[in-house]
Amino acid sequence: MTITAPTSSVALPVVIEPRPFGLVRHSLALARRSLTKTLRQPEQLLDVTLQPLIFVLLFVYLLGGAVAGSSDAYLQVLLPAIMVQQVMFAGMATGVNLNSDIGKGVFDRLRSLPIGRSAPLLGSVLGDLIRYVVAIASLLIFGAILGYKFAGGFAPTLLACVLTILFAFSVSWLFVLLGMLVREPGTVQGLGFLILFPFTFGTSMIAPTATLPGWLQDWVHANPVAHVMDMARGLMLGEGPTGGPILWTVVTSAGFLAVFVPLAVRAYMRRT
Repeated sequence: MTITAPTSSVALPVVIEPRPFGLVRHSLALARRSLTKTLRQPEQLLDVTLQPLIFVLLFVYLLGGAVAGSSDAYLQVLLPAIMVQQVMFAGMATGVNLNSDIGKGVFDRLRSLPIGRSAPLLGSVLGDLIRYVVAIASLLIFGAILGYKFAGGFAPTLLACVLTILFAFSVSWLFVLLGMLVREPGTVQGLGFLILFPFTFGTSMIAPTATLPGWLQDWVHANPVAHVMDMARGLMLGEGPTGGPILWTVVTSAGFLAVFVPLAVRAYMRRT
């Protein structure tokens, strides 16, 4: 009898061509993960929904009569400034959350996936944009209930919101850097408040610049956050020049991104 031996087959290597824009796709996928996590735990948004309302109520009804003559008049100039302040506070949570996730080992598990090394960082930062949108939406709705008039119109108000989010997003990279450099989330939050308070309260948010002492007026004129507040007021109220404050906002945002994004990414690479 003749037995025919089966022919041996040689396995050919499978070549998988890399898909373009891998880092972008991976970052967007992780941003969606972060967004889903936030939507499933809405209590994480309490700070960006309740805190702005408390600030508005306290300032309008405690200081409105003394500063502007009436609560209604004070609301018109206060609300745009509060919007800028609260969105910046929302950006601080990005650094806190990143520091907490790294401490829990979340990023160690993500690194085992075939994704770009920076994708978890970019995805987390992009996913936190929902916090800015929620903070602005809740504040504007509450302001409308109290009697805010939106005298500038819909399109200028929308532009003010977009530019405010752009500025807060650029500043959030400073807090990302802090989150990579310090060990505990509480330390990130503490340092964040120390940084934000001089920049947000050292403005014309509460009182006109002309009523401040000379040294504080100099700080207000040099403070980039004050120019962002002027931009929001000019667009939402439809009063005063807006070209200069808009240019200040865009240039300052670009400056923050150019400085802090490379530093934050480098610190992230070292820590992870």
